[in-house]
Amino acid sequence: MKDINTVKNDFPIFKRIYNGKPLVYLDTAATSQKPYSVIDSQTEYYSLHNANVHRGVHFLSDESTDLYEQARIKVQKFLNAESSTEVIFTKGATEGLNRVAMSYAVSALKEGDSILLLDSEHHSNFVPWQEIANILKLKLIFLPLELDGSLDLKKVEKYFTPGVKIISLAHVSNVLGNIYPIKQLAKLAHSRGAVISVDGAQAVGHIPVDVVSLGCDFYSFSAHKMYGPMGVGALYIKKSLHDLIPPFEFGGGMIRTVSLNSSTWAPSPEKYEAGTPNVAGAYGLGIAVDFINSIGMDSIVSHGEEITGYAIDRLSSIDGMFIYGPKVAAERGALVSFSLEGLHSHDVAAVLNAEGIAVRSGQHCTMPLHDKLQVNSTIRASFGIYTTKEDIDALCDAILKAIKLLRGA
Repeated sequence: MKDINTVKNDFPIFKRIYNGKPLVYLDTAATSQKPYSVIDSQTEYYSLHNANVHRGVHFLSDESTDLYEQARIKVQKFLNAESSTEVIFTKGATEGLNRVAMSYAVSALKEGDSILLLDSEHHSNFVPWQEIANILKLKLIFLPLELDGSLDLKKVEKYFTPGVKIISLAHVSNVLGNIYPIKQLAKLAHSRGAVISVDGAQAVGHIPVDVVSLGCDFYSFSAHKMYGPMGVGALYIKKSLHDLIPPFEFGGGMIRTVSLNSSTWAPSPEKYEAGTPNVAGAYGLGIAVDFINSIGMDSIVSHGEEITGYAIDRLSSIDGMFIYGPKVAAERGALVSFSLEGLHSHDVAAVLNAEGIAVRSGQHCTMPLHDKLQVNSTIRASFGIYTTKEDIDALCDAILKAIKLLRGA
């Protein structure tokens, strides 16, 4: 097993110096950095194996197909899905969420049906439902959040009226950090005849995800937020729903038969993967799974809680600091969003950047949430397996410098 205390050495980007200072990367929630093994996998694939999958009898096609399908099996095992046919490769979480809204909803929902969401959702799990609601004349209902962003299940239960057909929410909020009770919500949804779709972008690779234990019907995530390549991800679709969901796209690779007047479809996963897939990306995703497994999820969770708790403690000591979401590290993902009284997030982030510290500032694709919080923007520091307490110390020192500079104190 890899030692998480030295794992930063596996990431070449941390050799970079900016403005004479070592890189402090605190923007993992936007995208994680990549270890050597993932980077090397992309060169290896295109140098030695490049060929289209499922379509050739030559050895390169066989190799490429094997790498592609082995990656699918790795993802299946990583999510504890019952079958690799439940793992659909996508461009990322956004595509997966759109496919649930635009394919499942179109085939299963009718005018007047309702969809449950949180007003803290990332736009990727918000705008698609707005669009499909407008098209099908559906109702969007928003579950009430407590002051710390959590859900009171007793309050939530009354929202599952007979017209509710689906609930869609993030496993981990990308701003508040809350880890939502997916398992309990799935049981509640199923008891009322609804299904549940989960945005796992901020969860996969950072906390354990067991789709069987969670009981979810759909689960979407991106490789690039779990140390894998950009442009690839996966959508888990429970096997019992395959016959109810039509193909997302049409073309080569997803058909069983084609005649002049009609066509029939291959079974899942081919049914949902028309055209030439991102084979190199899927291979890299599989390598990222290997990398995470080499560290161990217990170590990753423990490290995330330690760093997040340390960050909350250090940040809380700064005058004018307001931290959003729960204050207990075990109740949140590895990120902290905050604002500083009287200072704009972009100005603070610019000062941090000059110190070699990369954070995210703005509304983080959650405009409705920021409207609810009555704040125009926030600063988000998000952590990975390579984040150290020294990184947090550097962040806090730079924030104090920003306060002094921007307030003229």
